[in-house]
Amino acid sequence: MESKVILECRGLTKTYGHATALNDVNIKLLSGRIVGLLGPNGSGKTTLIKLANGLLTPTSGEILIDGHNPGPETKKVVSYLPDRDFLAGWMTVEQALRYSEDFFEDFRTDAAKEMVGRLGIGLGQKIKTLSKGNREKVALIVCMARAAKLYLLDEPIAGVDPATRDYILQTILSNYAEDSTVVISTHLIADVEPVLNDVIFIKNGMIEMYRSADEIRETENMSVDALFREVYKW
Repeated sequence: MESKVILECRGLTKTYGHATALNDVNIKLLSGRIVGLLGPNGSGKTTLIKLANGLLTPTSGEILIDGHNPGPETKKVVSYLPDRDFLAGWMTVEQALRYSEDFFEDFRTDAAKEMVGRLGIGLGQKIKTLSKGNREKVALIVCMARAAKLYLLDEPIAGVDPATRDYILQTILSNYAEDSTVVISTHLIADVEPVLNDVIFIKNGMIEMYRSADEIRETENMSVDALFREVYKW
């Protein structure tokens, strides 16, 4: 299957007053890839994801999702997992799934229920009664149960235990189509490296590197994690 450009940044810049969060970013992400958006806290990862999701507007340049500027059309093809709780605590798990089903035409309710069932979480449980790890898992299920073209996952493994990280990564691998793209923003490189096809190193709002993970290991003779530590050492 021929790859196509699903996300493109052209001279993308975002400033907040005198602070520059992104500076002249130019990248093209292809379909069918799992991409690590890697950088320390404050490097611009969340700003880039929010711009792609239409939650922020560029100061200059542009960002295109499947050839369109972020808006109603792109929300139909983008599934976004923010870096904080977004499910209403008063809802039951089933209500959260039904809400998503009503909101998104591509939401696969049966798949979501199956994933929840494998966790041993009752559909009648309220979100607020779940442990942090289980809330993270249900949020990920809500995101990955969509048949989206682009999944934007902002720090999906931050602050959870190793077993939950393993579950999250396995759920990502098991629930995206071959022609979809997954962007995983994180600073926990070693945990996500095994699932990544491509990596983007972002530092101080600028793209330091955009390469395939296999190429890094072959040409640099080191892991992505080791190269990251080399690039970002103080």
